[in-house]
Amino acid sequence: MSLFLSNWEIQSINLWLSEIHHYKNGSKSQRANAAKEILQLKYKKIGNGWQRIVFDLNNGYVLKVALTKKGIQCNEREFKIYNHCRADLRKHLCPVKEVGHGWIIMKKMNIKVPNRIYQEKSPQLKNKFLAAGIKPRDMGNRNVRLSKKGEITVIDYGHFIMY
Repeated sequence: MSLFLSNWEIQSINLWLSEIHHYKNGSKSQRANAAKEILQLKYKKIGNGWQRIVFDLNNGYVLKVALTKKGIQCNEREFKIYNHCRADLRKHLCPVKEVGHGWIIMKKMNIKVPNRIYQEKSPQLKNKFLAAGIKPRDMGNRNVRLSKKGEITVIDYGHFIMY
């Protein structure tokens, strides 16, 4: 049982996941459009990448739904990394609130990181992740936000590798 999603919404996600193989050769936008149509969620789509589509739950959280099998793995990886990394690194990861097969719910973070701060602080943060056994792949400026405490926070770490 989900604290955030209704049974109908979870069934809708499961229906979409049963259909994703039909769209594996489609473009990023074709997959996102097909997902949005099949999911029929009441939430506003706020973005999508190659692997996942993101909806604003209008309660301070976002829902990321897999668009591909790799997207399922990205959701699982974010959950695993968030729950198994050191506390001093966890403060730099967008909080995971709930996860299910093919979907994940995370805190919504809006404050973009100014380029100056990103260029100044991101190399040290990347080194912190590496020292902790986490390879921070795809940690570009579009995948980070500032926390209310002014810390760089990674909002998309589905491509990170924990070793």
